[in-house]
Amino acid sequence: MNICEIMRLLPHRYPFLLLDRITGLDEEAHQWAEGLKNVTINEQFFQGHFPGHPVMPGVLIVEGMAQLSGALALTTVEDPTTKVIYFMSIEQAKFRHPVVPGDTLHYRVDLIRQRRSVWIMAAKARVGDTVTTEARFTAMVVDR
Repeated sequence: MNICEIMRLLPHRYPFLLLDRITGLDEEAHQWAEGLKNVTINEQFFQGHFPGHPVMPGVLIVEGMAQLSGALALTTVEDPTTKVIYFMSIEQAKFRHPVVPGDTLHYRVDLIRQRRSVWIMAAKARVGDTVTTEARFTAMVVDR
């Protein structure tokens, strides 16, 4: 999915859309998704995080993984424009390596369990072969 298709699926917009492309999606079983975010010095958060030593905030990496998780869940509903996905919990978040301008974040989310409208997923972000961030999410798909 390119950025235009992602914006049809997710409600997020600049500066809070943190997913540039969905590169893989299990459309049959809805068990996994992969995506990426190109990190550039033009991101607003680099002005203050940190001047002279730009590092992408970990919470925004977690948000990017969560947006990919939401996209996976929303591909299962008939009309995603009538739904929104809300976090219920973020667990086991680990920040293993800094992400800096010029990096490409590769996200992967895997479904752990889904019951009715509640989804539990495990997510990892990496730059190249280096895992930068990982977390487990619980989220719920609800009517807008």
